[in-house]
Amino acid sequence: MTTTTASQQELVRFLEDRFACAQACTECARACALRASLADPDGPEGQEHVRRKGIMCAEVCDATCRALSEQIRLDEDGIRVQLEWCRTVCLESAHVFDKYPGAEDGAKACRECAQACTDFLATLA
Repeated sequence: MTTTTASQQELVRFLEDRFACAQACTECARACALRASLADPDGPEGQEHVRRKGIMCAEVCDATCRALSEQIRLDEDGIRVQLEWCRTVCLESAHVFDKYPGAEDGAKACRECAQACTDFLATLA
């Protein structure tokens, strides 16, 4: 394998991982927004916590997706910080959703997004 072929393959892998992460963020944002919309804002304290976590996770995932998919020129450190933030918020949200029946899809989307962020972070190392 030539150096050019190896670097082309690395670039393709980088772009595929970046796209997979952005796509997982989009799915997570959608699932979290749905979860937040189903929580009763005037309901018990637990419902309000689920709603707040869902909104926060949707916003962080949306921002991460935009940072990965648009032509925003973030340096590698900026992207790394955004991915770490997204991963952390997704895992926190998944743990909150785990406590509520019917929130399984949201928890699953959060965990998949956190894993995609982890995988993409590995390509940045």
